[in-house]
Amino acid sequence: MEPEPYDLIITNGVCVTASDVAALDVAVKDGKIVLLASSGSLGSAKSKRTIDAEGGYVMPGGIDCHVHLQEPSMFGKGSSADSYETGTRSAIAGGNTTIIAFAPQQKNLDSVLQVLETTHQLAKDNCYCDYGFHLLVSNPCAKALSEFKQLASHGGVTSLKIYMTYTALQLRDDEILSVLLTARQNRILTMIHAENGDVLNWLTDQLEAAKLFAPKYHSNSRPPVLESEATNRAIALSSLIANTPILLVHVSDPEAALRIRQAQTAGQPIFAETCPQYLFLTRDDLDKPGFEGAKCVCSPPPRNKEDQLAIWRGLKNGTFTVLSSDHCPFRFDDAATGKKTCITHEHPVGKFKYIPNGLPGIETRLPLALSANKMALTKFVEVTSTNAAKLYGLYPQKGSILPGVSDADLVVFYPKGKLGKMTVTNSMLHHDCDYTPFEGRTVDNWPRYTILRGNVIWDRDNGGIVGAKGYGKFVKRGKSSLAGIWETVEEEGTFDLEAL
Repeated sequence: MEPEPYDLIITNGVCVTASDVAALDVAVKDGKIVLLASSGSLGSAKSKRTIDAEGGYVMPGGIDCHVHLQEPSMFGKGSSADSYETGTRSAIAGGNTTIIAFAPQQKNLDSVLQVLETTHQLAKDNCYCDYGFHLLVSNPCAKALSEFKQLASHGGVTSLKIYMTYTALQLRDDEILSVLLTARQNRILTMIHAENGDVLNWLTDQLEAAKLFAPKYHSNSRPPVLESEATNRAIALSSLIANTPILLVHVSDPEAALRIRQAQTAGQPIFAETCPQYLFLTRDDLDKPGFEGAKCVCSPPPRNKEDQLAIWRGLKNGTFTVLSSDHCPFRFDDAATGKKTCITHEHPVGKFKYIPNGLPGIETRLPLALSANKMALTKFVEVTSTNAAKLYGLYPQKGSILPGVSDADLVVFYPKGKLGKMTVTNSMLHHDCDYTPFEGRTVDNWPRYTILRGNVIWDRDNGGIVGAKGYGKFVKRGKSSLAGIWETVEEEGTFDLEAL
């Protein structure tokens, strides 16, 4: 009796994981990786479909663990340009097979479970790729904190995010401590947006009093010291609660990165994320004629060229655990819900204070970072997929290509040199935003195929988006397995007031 054919074979590829690079063929059956074999050896094996990678890289599918989709207006008039449908459509065209988006709690809500259910309804049957949620906590009242246990044990949500800035979201230090303690008790990882909100508000008032309103002054309202001070404070608060694990999101400042590195060297469970905007944009991109600079307004703002080099170093030396997009799109030419909501007759170039903060970037994250050729291939996979899977409780189901264990989530790139130099334009992207901040930049590779659980969902040369909306499913996550962070917590013991 002949064996059943494989569902998919990828032959003549160069497999890249977070630890190895090898010429291997990959066989897939029932949505799982089932076999890795020497290159070319499966070329004649029976399979429902065979892809010849022609020497291109075959990697675990990208995991973008910082994505904002279809969120309510948390402050100001801006609202997300992308729905779960359009955002995940853009994700798979950029080589991503899993995203983690946010379930945002507004300050007038006392429940986090209610917020999670609302977000589930937005995503259900609308996603092209697999997805999970971080909880965004802005009102850590007693009821909300009491629900953390159910988040992890029943909801499959094992991470949350808090803010040290933005009036509508900012937590005071005592509230941060309550979140950290309760998260620790329930093995939930706390992500922190670290900027000093009080200093930001003061500087904004000073700038407005001086009638400095243009988009470029967004950078002046958020100088690097706001980020480095808040980062230091976040690390201090973490250490107070018996070294509770935290992740500092979208780090842009080298001094903040240095403080993170010092804490890591001292053995504290401190993790960090950076984003392409801090590798490819600078504050000069905000200083463009008229209102054009608003396209690059995000928080923290892009810094300078020297800072970019420092952030690249942090990726290469392990200071940064993950490279995420922080995809937070607002349409530019939109005066109702987009960037231009802040323009008035009195202020024809707007007021930076009211420009919706955020950039689209989910589709360009992998091509930009790979084409930069500034990291080893194994490091590229580590920071764009494997570490995200480990940090957020998805590994080894996601972020790896382990036979019999891993989902067949893969991205296949073109053979080196096949594409030549390609210019990024918004017209080639699949989000629902009317611009990309990376317009005109050149890349030398792009995802050729994106494969989710064994099914080809993106085929750039033959139809583009070939997957179905709704094929993406919610993935329940376990606790983080990265670097034994919860084992470290066990060693530290419970938070003990007597020991302070």
